[in-house]
Amino acid sequence: MEPDLIILLVAGFFGGVLNAIAGGGSFLTLPALLLVGVSPVAANATGTAALLPGYIASAWRFRRDIGYPSGLGWGDIVVLSALGGSVGAILLVITSDRLFSAIIPWLILFATVLFALGPRLMAVSLPALEQKGTAQISHIPTRRRWLHALLLFLACAYGGYFNGGLGILLLAAFSYMGQSNLHAMNGLKNVVSALLSCIAVFLYAWGGAIAFEYLLPLALTAILGGYAGATLAYRIPQQALRACIVAIGILLTLTFFLQK
Repeated sequence: MEPDLIILLVAGFFGGVLNAIAGGGSFLTLPALLLVGVSPVAANATGTAALLPGYIASAWRFRRDIGYPSGLGWGDIVVLSALGGSVGAILLVITSDRLFSAIIPWLILFATVLFALGPRLMAVSLPALEQKGTAQISHIPTRRRWLHALLLFLACAYGGYFNGGLGILLLAAFSYMGQSNLHAMNGLKNVVSALLSCIAVFLYAWGGAIAFEYLLPLALTAILGGYAGATLAYRIPQQALRACIVAIGILLTLTFFLQK
């Protein structure tokens, strides 16, 4: 078996696992694709496309736990995910490889910080919910609903552009919007990720940003990894996993900065 193929198969599987549990799959797929010779923008787009089946598989695994944030219904989720994903994808397609190479370390650093601060971000937003209770949260002011919509749109735009760290960004956003059940938030995170990635991947393909010859091995193993990760999410220690992802992020950040 070719070394490049082995790299892609391993990165696809464990990328799917990470995305299903807490996000961070791009920390593996992006450097793997760069390592086998794919250009920066194409590597980012191809990695997102490859992880899309994993999002869908994970969302199916969590289908009975999915819950929606206060003030936003299913229609709102679909529209905001599609719009945000579209904006982010268009920005990526028009970004040059040279510029994207320059900002990759900063994007990975930002995503790593999100992972490291994830528990604190969620801890800040959850107490208000726990004090008010779900009955009051369901009746929120119009201004608050618009804020929730804007927050989700911006998170989806970020996901359409880079995707790294999207999982914890969405989890923190959902907790701020009034959700407290981690499994319900994980399920919705995967649904939103799948929705925004669907439109983003279409635009990537339309813009010629996907390296299709590398897509299949990544996508197939990401499906297996996504389903396995959704199962492990109920068993694996979250702190240990988060520490591992943060360590990977720090290593990648240093590596990319040293290459500049």
